[in-house]
Amino acid sequence: MRRRSLLISVPAGLVTLAACGSDKSDSGKTSDSASPAPSSSSPSASATSAPPPPKIVSGPLPAITAGTKFGEKPTVAKGTGQPSKDLAVKTVIAGGGRTLAENDYVQAHYLGQIWDTAKVFDNSYDRKTPLLIQLSQGTIIDGWRYALTGKKVGSRVQFAVPPTWGYGTQGNAQAGIKGTDTLVFVVDVQDAFNAKSSAKGKVVQKSDANLPTVGTATDGSAPEITIPKTAAPKKLAAEYVIEGDGPVVKADSTVLVQYKGVLWDGGKEFDSTYSRKSLTSFSLQQVVKGWAQGLTGKKVGSRVLIVIPPADGYGDNPPPNSGIEKDSTLVFSVDILAAM
Repeated sequence: MRRRSLLISVPAGLVTLAACGSDKSDSGKTSDSASPAPSSSSPSASATSAPPPPKIVSGPLPAITAGTKFGEKPTVAKGTGQPSKDLAVKTVIAGGGRTLAENDYVQAHYLGQIWDTAKVFDNSYDRKTPLLIQLSQGTIIDGWRYALTGKKVGSRVQFAVPPTWGYGTQGNAQAGIKGTDTLVFVVDVQDAFNAKSSAKGKVVQKSDANLPTVGTATDGSAPEITIPKTAAPKKLAAEYVIEGDGPVVKADSTVLVQYKGVLWDGGKEFDSTYSRKSLTSFSLQQVVKGWAQGLTGKKVGSRVLIVIPPADGYGDNPPPNSGIEKDSTLVFSVDILAAM
């Protein structure tokens, strides 16, 4: 399986999208078996254990000696002297994109190393796949949340994270991080998304009058879905409403999406990120077959209509308390915001 970042706590999958047989924790969240880092690796896994916000200072920070351009893998010198007990943050390259806020999803390349030894314990540049993560407590180490909030898309940010806002006194043995280690990161912020993010691309004319019509507004509001007065299709249907120009989604991709789901019979909404005012991210290997097949091969930036017959959805075993009846045909509007 594809190696995932050591920074990530176990992510959640939505109950109403989770494939049958998925492993679930006591909270009902779908666990990600591809992640090498257990949620206990994050000291901010619960509000009760969270440390107070750090004081942010400008240094000291070790020099970036090579790979100095945005998007290049950096080489960072070993730290000299004692690192700050506060969170040292420096904008090395200032971007001109939108400003990051708490709970935004961030797409970024990064390198992390240990202050005292300059040992690189993790980086996304070699994987050629950026990190896609939410800046929220319990999702990523706190040093990232505080260092990146307020920075702009297109920026390179360097920061040094003391144990208090890193992995705590337990460290992270898997990564070779001790409980006394200060961590140095260089992060290239490529993009950011929030609850108002939408597809962006060209509107595609509907090819089949017997399929639902999906609205094309891209202001962050939930699109209207109009069900035709015809029988539901027997086979899976997936087509562009808006076609983006990003990379193609793969069968094993993790995607970040806005979506709205309604029942073919009656058009009642049963699930929506717009209603929750929160995006969601998950692996296509964790969701119902109709979602995986419907999004595979589509481009990032697109809005996709997916009509899922019972055989590719929940059949006669829908999730409890979901509002989905047995043998329901499901209709989704899905905005693919990012994929990795």
